Formats: sequence, structure tokens, C-alpha cells
Amino acid sequence: MASTIPTFSKQDNLKFFRTLNSRVNAYFKDNNIQKTGNWKIHLKTIILFLVFLTPYFLILTLEMSIWLQLLLNVVMGIGMAGIGMNVMHDGNHGSYSTKPWVNKFMGGSIYVLAGNVYNWQVQHNVLHHTYTNIHGHDEDLDAGRIIRFTQNAEWHKFHKFQHYYSFFLYGLLTFNWSLTTDFKQMRAYLKRKLSYGTPQSPARLWTVLVITKVIYAIIWMALPMLLGVTWWKVVLGFFVMHYAAGLILSIVFQLAHVVEETANPIPNEAGEIENTWAIHQLYTTANFAPKNKIVNWFTGGLNHQVEHHLFPHISHVHYGKIAEIVKATAAECNLPYHEFKTMRSAVFAHYKHLKDLGQKPLLQA
Repeated sequence: MASTIPTFSKQDNLKFFRTLNSRVNAYFKDNNIQKTGNWKIHLKTIILFLVFLTPYFLILTLEMSIWLQLLLNVVMGIGMAGIGMNVMHDGNHGSYSTKPWVNKFMGGSIYVLAGNVYNWQVQHNVLHHTYTNIHGHDEDLDAGRIIRFTQNAEWHKFHKFQHYYSFFLYGLLTFNWSLTTDFKQMRAYLKRKLSYGTPQSPARLWTVLVITKVIYAIIWMALPMLLGVTWWKVVLGFFVMHYAAGLILSIVFQLAHVVEETANPIPNEAGEIENTWAIHQLYTTANFAPKNKIVNWFTGGLNHQVEHHLFPHISHVHYGKIAEIVKATAAECNLPYHEFKTMRSAVFAHYKHLKDLGQKPLLQA
């Protein structure tokens, strides 16, 4: 983690964000609608929790083959990912509802995904949304030594093969959350005195973390064993569920930022970024499959990543409508608006970018 905190330019001669913000606000005012979620997200929440929990109760109550159980574990992983992208994500951004307690409750759904609210809000809301694609500050670009996501990261010989093995490692995302990641992050964030919203005492944060992890282990590991599911089936099913969820979440995350089209700006010696924060988001973020109704529904609008980064407090159910406003305003200001028409083209672009980043960098003169 770099020591100097980057700052963004305050000079917006194009008046991009002022103009855009005015137009988006006018859209909601003229149509007399709230910027938060509506019946669409409420219905989606019910569906996704049914997808997630129904297989769990079937496994606990019915005799079945290991292959059917594993299939149900995959379905649970799909439900997990859907809850994370739609319910938890909007809740922790304060965009699910106009009522703060509803946002807090829905944001807390991360605990059934094996995550932690404090850690997620610091990593995502603070570090990722503020310092998007800036090496050493945006932790979404930090995969340790094993994957090289930017030209600024150290190169190793094994990176030549990262476009092959990275996708297999992506599935470990939420599995690592359940075991080690949250403990490492909390220790690091508290040491740096990072917070989002009202600061909480370290004792309270550690207590919540430990208690929620214990409850999680009881629900997903101990209870199935107590009800007669063989221990190795529980362990294998737990891993399969998390692998399915982690693979989906990781791929969606990477398609929006780790492609050749998106930039990785480097602060100057004074720690300054060339562009304003809003313009920085345009250079570092990409949309994908914006017209695909299935992708739109399931990813919680994360395929409209440009709109999400510019307006994180607006619910994803509105991104399709405001996308045209954002795109037109960017074009008027001669600014980039990165967009892949299909999911396939975005996946291929990410794969190609991983391959390019895996090549040995040329020596600087």
C-alpha cells in the first residue's frame, strides 16, 4: 500500500460532473421517482434468497446423491453471488431504500456470504470507489504476487501463465473471506484507522467479526452434520458453493476495471491525479453487456459500472435509464465512455489483458 494518499484535480474546465449531475437530478425530478430501490429490487431480493436458501433446506431434509447435492450447492453459490451484487451491494451503498435501517439490514446480508460489513465498506466504498484503478490504493487490484493486474505490479516468471490459471483462482474469493481475509483486512484497516460512516470501537468490530464467523460456521458446517449429512459432503458442498459464488463475483468485478481499455493512472510526485474524481472514473471503468436483460438483472447493474461509479448512491435499478444521459454528456465533453456490447467480448478483453500483463516488461532506458 502506497504511503502518499492521492488527491484529484479540482479543475473541471469541461464542467462535466456539474452538467451530468444536474441532468440526472432532473431525470428523477421530472419523473417523480426516488433514486433508491423500488418494487423491482424488493421482488429480486425475494427471488435471490429463495434461490440461495431453498437448496440448503432440501439438502438438510432429503436423502440425495452426492451429485444432486453438489448441483444444489452450485445453485446456492449462484444465489450467493446474486445477493451480493444486488441486495448487499445496494444496501451498503445506502441505495436500497430511503430508510437507513433497511439499508443497514440489507447491507448486513454480507454475513450470509461469509463477509464483514466494516471490511467491505472500507475496501469497496472507501478505497475502490475513491482510488479506482490506482495501484497501491485500490485493493481490488491487489491479488498478492500470484496475479498481475497492472503494469505497475511486480512481474514474476509465472505471470506468463496467468491468463490460464487466474480464472481458476477467482473461485476462491468468498471461500477466502470465510477463512482468513476478513481477519487480515480488519487488522490492517484498524491499524490505518480507516472507517466508513460513523467510526466504531475496535473492540466492537472484532467482537462482531468473531461472533458472526462462529454463527456462520454453525449454520453452514455444524448444523448439516448434526442433522446427518456426512462431514465430507458438508465440506465439499461448502467449497463448491463458495467456488461458484467467488467465480461469478470475481469475473464481474474484473470485467469492469481490468481490461486494456481502462487506465491505471499514476499520481505525480506530489501525489496528484491529473483528472477530477468524476473524470477519473470514466478513464478507469468500463460497462459490459448493457442491453442484455439477464446480465442486467443478475449482476445488479454492475455491468453498468460507469454509472455506478459516478452515482454509487443511486440504486442499480435506475442505471439503464441514466446510462444514456451519462454517455451523451461524456461525448459532449469529448471524454471516454468504455463499453463492451456483449459479456463475451468483455471476458475476452479481460483474458487478453491478463495475457499482455503476464509478459515480461521491457527494460526502461
